[in-house]
Amino acid sequence: MNRIKSGLLGFAAGLLNGLFGAGGGMAAVPMLSAMGVETRKSHATSIAIILPLSAVSAYLYLRGGHLAWREALPYLPGGIAGCLAGSYLLPRMSTLWLRRIFGALVLFSAVRLLLR
Repeated sequence: MNRIKSGLLGFAAGLLNGLFGAGGGMAAVPMLSAMGVETRKSHATSIAIILPLSAVSAYLYLRGGHLAWREALPYLPGGIAGCLAGSYLLPRMSTLWLRRIFGALVLFSAVRLLLR
């Protein structure tokens, strides 16, 4: 992957994370796939990209007074359990089903946002 494409991918993922508090992974996965990264690796690699971006965004949101810790904390135990389940399932799931589930999630999210 060349540096220009990597830089553009990073910028797009960071921009989405900064604007929406998430979504960088939704951009990173298809971009990585388009650059020839295997589907499972695209999903796993997007996490490595998004982790530091999310940490920076969280810090900036906290500094700006936009982070609601009290509301966020109850989600963490389930979120951690979901991370464990997802990382267990990823290598065991067929690429076809992984793409279908990811596509359905993106489509569902898009329709939901458009209808709000």
